[in-house]
Amino acid sequence: MSESSSGTDVSGGGLNKGLGTVEVRLRWDPSPMGEPDNDLDLVAAVYDADGGTAYLVHFDSRSPDGTITLTRDSHTGQGFGTDEAMKLEFDRMAEAYTRVVVGVVIQQNDGRKPFGAVQNAEVAIFRGYDELAVHDLGTLGGNTAATVAEFVRPEGESGWEFRHRLRGFDAGPDDFPGVMGKV
Repeated sequence: MSESSSGTDVSGGGLNKGLGTVEVRLRWDPSPMGEPDNDLDLVAAVYDADGGTAYLVHFDSRSPDGTITLTRDSHTGQGFGTDEAMKLEFDRMAEAYTRVVVGVVIQQNDGRKPFGAVQNAEVAIFRGYDELAVHDLGTLGGNTAATVAEFVRPEGESGWEFRHRLRGFDAGPDDFPGVMGKV
């Protein structure tokens, strides 16, 4: 398992208006002609104050309250710009939720494919037009899943904080949700 971190954490508490709405954007290049498609997916896990998983948001789903939505979903990486995008509306999220972890997992339909085999895989996190982080997923080499961001609501505060969390895992789509929230 590899782990790296860059930049500084961003706070949404105090006199700051908070994180509000954040967008996570994922892009990658299509696989070479004749090879199985590169299919990467954004996943968000929402946790309650006790650390339990409240719910997951992934392809073909959204949060029960509509605060986390997958606004773009690609199975191939074809097209220009962003291939997948997820919108997180922290200013509308219920106080019962205190932590959200966002990750990326590669579908393993045609044999094992790690990040190192996917060209130009990159995730970027934005608050409005402000770029909070950009991660080159190719640096995770042999890993097949990764956490890319953690958002926490400190106890007793209404605002959310963003924490850089680029951490690789050797886990498939079925196993990743169970390990992505472990610190």
